[in-house]
Formats: sequence, C-alpha cells, structure tokens
Amino acid sequence: MLPKYLRKVKKLSVDELRVRSSQELNSFAERLGWSSLTKLPDDQGFLTLLDPERIESESLSPAQFLQHFRSRSEPRFFPALSNKPTTIEELRQRWPSSESEIVAEAELILRGRFSLLGFRNLSFGNPIDWHLEPISGKLTPRAHWSTLDYLDPGVAGDKKVTWELNRHQYFMTLGRAYWLTGDERFATAFAGHLESWTDQNPPKQGINWSSSLEVSFRLISWIWAFYFFQDSPSLKPNTFVRAMKFLYLHARHLETYLSTYFSPNTHLTGEALGLFYAGTLLPEFKEAGRWKAVGRDILLTQLSRQVRPDGVYFEQSSYYHRYTIDFYNHFVILSQLNGEVVPAEVERRLQALLDHLMYITRPDGTTPFYGDDDGGRLVKLDQIASNDFRACLSIGAVLFDRQDYRFVAAKAAEETLWLLGQSGLDRFDSLEPREPVSQSVAFEKGGYYVMRDSWTTKANYLLFDCGPHGALSYGHAHADALSFEIAVNGRTLLIDPGTYTYTGSKKLRDWFRSSAAHNTLTIDGESSSLPDGPFSWQRVAKCATRNWISRERFDYVAGSYEGFSRLPQSVTHTRSIFFLKNDYWVIRDQVISGAGHRADVSFHFDQDAKPLIDTSENMPFITENDNQESADVFAFGRDGRWRREDGWVSHCYGEKAPGRVYTFSVQTCGFEEIVTFLMPCSAGAIKRSVLQIEAIGGKAFEVTHQGGSDVLMIRDARAGRKVEMKRLASDFAWTWVRFSGEEKTLPIEIVLLDGTTLKFEGRQVLKSDDRLEYLRATRAADQLRVETNLGGSDSGWDVADFAAALSGEKSGF
Repeated sequence: MLPKYLRKVKKLSVDELRVRSSQELNSFAERLGWSSLTKLPDDQGFLTLLDPERIESESLSPAQFLQHFRSRSEPRFFPALSNKPTTIEELRQRWPSSESEIVAEAELILRGRFSLLGFRNLSFGNPIDWHLEPISGKLTPRAHWSTLDYLDPGVAGDKKVTWELNRHQYFMTLGRAYWLTGDERFATAFAGHLESWTDQNPPKQGINWSSSLEVSFRLISWIWAFYFFQDSPSLKPNTFVRAMKFLYLHARHLETYLSTYFSPNTHLTGEALGLFYAGTLLPEFKEAGRWKAVGRDILLTQLSRQVRPDGVYFEQSSYYHRYTIDFYNHFVILSQLNGEVVPAEVERRLQALLDHLMYITRPDGTTPFYGDDDGGRLVKLDQIASNDFRACLSIGAVLFDRQDYRFVAAKAAEETLWLLGQSGLDRFDSLEPREPVSQSVAFEKGGYYVMRDSWTTKANYLLFDCGPHGALSYGHAHADALSFEIAVNGRTLLIDPGTYTYTGSKKLRDWFRSSAAHNTLTIDGESSSLPDGPFSWQRVAKCATRNWISRERFDYVAGSYEGFSRLPQSVTHTRSIFFLKNDYWVIRDQVISGAGHRADVSFHFDQDAKPLIDTSENMPFITENDNQESADVFAFGRDGRWRREDGWVSHCYGEKAPGRVYTFSVQTCGFEEIVTFLMPCSAGAIKRSVLQIEAIGGKAFEVTHQGGSDVLMIRDARAGRKVEMKRLASDFAWTWVRFSGEEKTLPIEIVLLDGTTLKFEGRQVLKSDDRLEYLRATRAADQLRVETNLGGSDSGWDVADFAAALSGEKSGF
C-alpha cells in the first residue's frame, strides 16, 4: 500500500503538493482544536473581523449591525430585490400561476415537508435533524468533517439528499412566499431554521462541512435570504450577527479548502463564485477584498480550462454545463452591477456555452441529459421542470442582446425577473425573436452533433454523441459512446434515461451509466467503458469522428471507437447516421471482431411512449399504435431478433419511472452490420414500410411511402469497389434515390456520399475524375439541379450530360 501511495505522490506537481499538504495540515489542526476557525467568534471577536473603513465597529451592537445592513445602498444586489412592489407586480402579471405554487410549497415547508431534487414530501424530523438522510434513515456522525466517508452509503446513505436540504435554497421559496403574502410565518420559519442549523452544525463538525461546494451554495442561499427577509421583525439582531459569524467561517473554509486539485470542475468554480459573492456582498469584513479577488481569479482562469473552444463543458454533462452557465451568469451580473469590468473573453466563452445549450435544446424546449444529471440548482427561483434549461437562454438574451436566444427561450423565465429585474424583462420583450443561423450543428471538440430539419415545435431532431469520455477522472461521464437521442415531429421519443442516483444504489448507479442504458451498441452485454466506483472508471472508450456533412437536405455523421479492445477477441464499432431532413434517419452499425460475439443495439423510449413489436409485416418492427407523433423502427441484420426489456427513465435526480426498451440482437463473426431506419409518422398519416432487397457488394433497401418509393444502397468496402442491384450500380458509400409515385421510371431526387460513379438502368450517368464527398440532384419540370462539394463541372463531368443521362436521352459520357 505504501509503495502505491509513494508512486502517486511522485506524480504530483510542486504546487499540488503544496496545496494538498496545506489543506491536510489545516484539517489536522482543526481536528486537534488548534485552529481558531473551529470556534465561533464571540461578539468582541466578531467586531475585530470588520473593516473600520467600512463600518464603525468599536462599539457596534447587533441591532446597529442589522440596521446597517438594512439601510446600506452599496454594494448592489440583483435589482429585483431592491424594488419589491414592482417585482411582485411583474411576477403576478407574467406568471399568474406562480404565486399559488410558491405559497403551496412554502406551506409544506412550514409543516416540515420538502421537495428536493426528484424526491417529494421528505421529512427530516420534527424538529429538523440536519444530519439525517431520510431515504435510508442514515444519520451521519457529528465528527470532524474530514473523517467522514460521505461516499459510503453505509455511512451517509445518499449524501446528496442531506446536502440538498442543507444548501438552504428553499429559503428563497420562503422568501418569495413572504413577499407575495406578507405572512410573517414564513419569515419566522426562516429564522427558526437558521438558528436550528447553527445550533446543530458547530464549525467544522459534521457532513455539512465536508464539501466546500455545499458550503459555497449555502453561503449564497443565506445572502439571498437576508435580502428577502431584511425588513422582517422575525430576523432578530442576534440571529443575524450569529449567521454573519458563520458566513465568515464559510468564506474562510472555502478559501482554505478550494477544490484546486480535488475536483477542479464545477466544484472549484462554484466555490469561487461563493468567494466572489462573499467578497462582493459582505465588504464589511476586512478579508472581503481577498475573497473577491481569489474568487474572480479562479473564475477567469478556469473558464478556458473547463469550456472547450466550441462551448462544450469539458466533463461531457449537459447538467453541469448548465451549472457552469449559471455560475458565470451570476458572476457577470454582479460584476456589472458593482462597476467591475468583465473581460471580453468571459463574455465570449459564456456565449459559446449558451450557443451549445441553444442548439441542443429539443423542439419541446427540454434539454437532453447526456452525462450525469445532478438535479440541483445554484438558486431556486422558479418552478420549471429540471430538464428545462431555457431560463439560461432567457437571461443570456438580455445580457448579450441575442435574438436567437430569445427565439429558443420562447418567453422570459421567472428567473430573469429575479436576476435582472423589470428592466431585464423589458429588454427581453424588446428583442425581436430570430431563428438561430443554423439548424444542424457540429461541436467537434465536444463531439456532439445536432441534426434538425427546422426550428418549429414540430421539428425532427437528433443529438449524436461522438466525443471524449469526459475530463479529469471522468467522474460525471456515462458509457454513452456513439449514442443518440431523437425527437419526432416535436415529440421527444428516444432518450438518454438520465442518472437517478450517485451513491444511493450501486446497482442503479452502474445501470444508468452503462452502455445498455443508452441508445447505442453493446457487445456480449458489456459496456464500452467500465466504471470503478461512483465517480471513476477502470477503462474508457475513445471516440473518433470520421465524417460530418451538413447540407440543406441532409446530414451525415460517422464515428467509431475501440471500447471493446479489452475483450479476448477485440471488437471495433463504427456508427454512421444519414438524416434526410423532413423524412427519416438511417443508422448503420458496423462491428468488426476476431470471433463470434452478440451485438445488441438498444432503443430507450421516453416514459410516456408505448411501443410494441408489430409482426404484421414480413419483417417485425417497433411501432406505437396510439395515433400520435411517433417513429417506426425497422432494423436489419443477419438473423437479427427483437426483444423487449424493462428499463428506467429519470428526468431528475432521485426520480425514476418505468421505461420501455427494445433491443435488436445479432450474432457477429468477423464482420457484421445492422441497418436501422427510424421513420417518423404523424397521427392519421399513411406509414412508410421498409424492405431489404437483393444487392451485390453491399446492402439495398426499398422504402415505400405515400409519395412513391426510395431506394438506398450501402456499399460494403470489403466486398468490392461497387454495390449494385437491378436498377442501380454505384461505387458511392451511400446511394439514395427517390422515385415519384406517378413516375417510377425516373429519379426525382438523388443523394450520393463518397464516390465517383453511378449507373442507372445500365447506363453510366456519372463519372467524376475526383472523389465526390457528396452530391445531391433534384429534378423538377425536366430541370436538374445538382449540388456537390466540388462544384458543377469541375470534376470531369457535366450537369447537362448528367440530366440527359438520367432522362434516358444519352447513353453515357
């Protein structure tokens, strides 16, 4: 054990050794009672902490200190909190249902019932025990924070549940209810909970000091609460001063135990934001300037480290992506309010984060959960669903005058009011909504590819994951290599099931992170990446994008990974997705292996979907028969079989519901491929059908639909240089041809990917001297329009000749 420890130490930089050693020495001193930070300052000691240039502190009483806070005009806080009547009027006018929802939740809190994360109606005892995890009943010891193994469910149960209560973000619910009703019961409950917490959580003792991020979130919540309740008679001077003493210790704890090398991700930036809050909004403390500077410096330096150049958050988690946006939104707003210059690079990177969020937003306004779903929030200032991130875009629209953010946000979020005030709402209203400049977008550094055919609420949408497994120790990653999600005619249908838990259940933690829990391929039931505990991995799959083409009519993406190289007979998986916009998707999974394996392709439906196996056609397929927007799933593979499995769907941490999963299985031997058609179908419309037809050198399929039929040929590079069937021959990797219902003899549209030659009815209609990455040809009124990556006639062929050959007027070139 010691040699392993020494090897690990040798890998540490000088600065990491310094930081870790300093933190260990500080926690050691705390455990022995040698640190002054293990005790709450007395009143005289508290006065010595204050800056005499800010406040006359020699004989300051608690009542005078509270009065100072109530009457000060600087620093400036979020504008909604300084204009109570206008804020209440705007809230009631714009969100008429919010008042009853806020008050109802606040009433439950008065009765000791809490809705936290995906859990409802939780009780932590009466009076509240701040160390209780009520799901498992675990009560963590009142020991020094550094001695508690909070990742062990035998010690802490699901520590996130305990921490969520102790973030005290529900104070904002009580505060909003107090403003709306004037009912002093809500203020009394806040003050009582504050006193109870400070009694039960002496400095450095217990689980609620174990995570610096949780300390930061609580500090931020308390500051918000003091602005909500600053004029309440229930906020007594002694209670306020005692809380300020704790806030001082919170800030000192943060700067001592920053996650510089422990978790330099959203832990570090969230802690930095807490220091920036303390330094900006509690300038009465002598050390406020240092807190502010440290917090600001970390936020500035970490932005380029944690946000990839294309705007994707580096841990490959959409939820932590959202956290990062929230942190920097607050940082920018507070900086601007208090005369701080925000560097242009911060605004650029923050907009890159927002751009990614905008483009991955589904047609129904929700956001896919790729990677871990934390379930929490920086502040709780609305009642929207946990997978609706549009409040970020609503705020971003105002901060950066972005009409496209305004368009995707659809309407101002309630959080916009609380962070930007009435003037922010007015600015939002004045922006003319404008569709984003692109529909389909590649985020190449992050490895996410968005395919959509419009920005309407009835759009078809797909998100493909071909990026890194994550960053650091990959703590928030999932084994989701080459997985996808889709929405059909605006309805979210095939999804990433979410996260559900971190430490509450090892079995469910591992399932929700597994490849089998994603719309991707597994080999012999194995995941592409193997977990090793709740926040680490034994083996990690490395994805590589092979191609991305996005045009007005179609998108195409291809990627691969070698996540199964660890198997006795190595396996490589390549997935290609061809999207004919306003039509359908074709997914090609190629498996190359040295021996026989079972390959499974999984399809996870959202919880409201009721798919079944339809055996009425020659080839069984997956469909829904309840007359709504859906998609039929046709899969083709040698001796492939469908099976139904029971899965889960979690739309918020701690919440799960049954979800239907269908898996298509084939036995592989050397090389195998599975071709899947995802066919959107609208209520009452005639459905498409798909049949595999005979071909040499690859596979061919015929799609029959109301307007005619399509033929798709996919070349097998191992079988030869071309693929051919009765009417078509081609050396293109993908050949797609549409024939009209009235005139099936001549093509009306062609899409070709990666090749040079095409024959139709035995005639060579295309021969290019240079390889064409893509070609699209459409015929209308005997006119042929051709689009390629090389241009019309720059490649040794002529558009007019091409048109004539397709019409049968010329035998070839």
